[in-house]
Amino acid sequence: MLKAGFLMVNLFFLTVMVVIFLVFGLLNFYIGLRGWQFLFQYLPVINRAVYWAVFWTVSLSYPVARVGRGFFPEKVSWAVTLLGAYWLAAMFYFLQIIVVADLLKLADRFFPFVPASVRSHPRYSFYLGVGILVLVAGIVIYGSWNARRPQIQHYDLTIPKQAGDLQQLHVVMVSDIHLGEIIHNGRLTNMVEMVNRLAPDVVLLPGDVVDEDIGPFIRQGMAANFQRLQAKYGVYACPGNHEYIGSHTDEVFHYLELGGIRELRDNYVKIADSFYLVGRDDSSRFSHYSKDEQSKPQSLSTILAGVDTSFPLILLKHQPTQLEEAEAAGIDLQLSGHTHQGQMFPNQYITSRIFEKDWGYLQKGSLQLIVSSGFGTWGPPIRIGNKPEIVDILITFK
Repeated sequence: MLKAGFLMVNLFFLTVMVVIFLVFGLLNFYIGLRGWQFLFQYLPVINRAVYWAVFWTVSLSYPVARVGRGFFPEKVSWAVTLLGAYWLAAMFYFLQIIVVADLLKLADRFFPFVPASVRSHPRYSFYLGVGILVLVAGIVIYGSWNARRPQIQHYDLTIPKQAGDLQQLHVVMVSDIHLGEIIHNGRLTNMVEMVNRLAPDVVLLPGDVVDEDIGPFIRQGMAANFQRLQAKYGVYACPGNHEYIGSHTDEVFHYLELGGIRELRDNYVKIADSFYLVGRDDSSRFSHYSKDEQSKPQSLSTILAGVDTSFPLILLKHQPTQLEEAEAAGIDLQLSGHTHQGQMFPNQYITSRIFEKDWGYLQKGSLQLIVSSGFGTWGPPIRIGNKPEIVDILITFK
């Protein structure tokens, strides 16, 4: 019975992957066809066969890199992954712009608004193709530049509780670093230096510290880089969904502990006899990403049994969800990430619908919530309509 259920699950996911790949291929074919019709057929140095060979090599580079991970040499894997990641961004914006261009051309047939002299010009489609190509290239170049320039986002908060002898607490939060082939050790060095300049009392990492593939993290010695973080009360992290997607959660936290980072996974620690720091496990543990099929999520109230809620309670939770549960359990401040604030415009209109707060500050009864747009990126290494950030929080206890 168990074997049959296992086969059914595998068949389901195989079917899903086939459908995704077919949709991905059809969308790329649409872009490639319009690219040929609008632009490249007018270039005599490129024939149709060469065009399609180059196009499919580029457009399929990301799934090829994912499937071929572990088979390619490290530098080849990095190059193919990077090419594919940038293509995903270009594909995203090519689709939107080409669809709009096609709809406008269709509307112009029935309700002409393009001057006849322009419409009848023999190079009309060529100039349209050039314009689309330049526009998408500009978006991707800007997005890449923007994604590599993190800002400091500051918040001043008050928690209406006494915290032992502490009057204030300086917290630095860095979410969604996504360390791996694209967000490499050099980017981590920059992050560590920015955090240390802020001189925090405690550093908190609410999930997705490492991307799906832990190989680059190990090979580049990123754990040793984390040891350079300086914080009076230490550095703490909870899991995100990407630690589970890669099926290497325990290994990730083993290396993070070598870097001086303490794991909080459905447990808590009392710091300086002044406040509690609680780390929530990510819901991905209880999904198909996890091999731990026997585990069941604990309620927050169960995790906090025995905690003195007269002290301030700070919750690390990767996804900004279950806010009512956090408020009912007496959490004073929840720190989350996950959303990337959509990462690429106009995705923030989707994340703002999914989450009660997809970026910034929210007061919900006695609970205060801060959601970060994150430091790194996932997939395309670009950001449009938002900025990478390190969150700097000064908490005053009263």
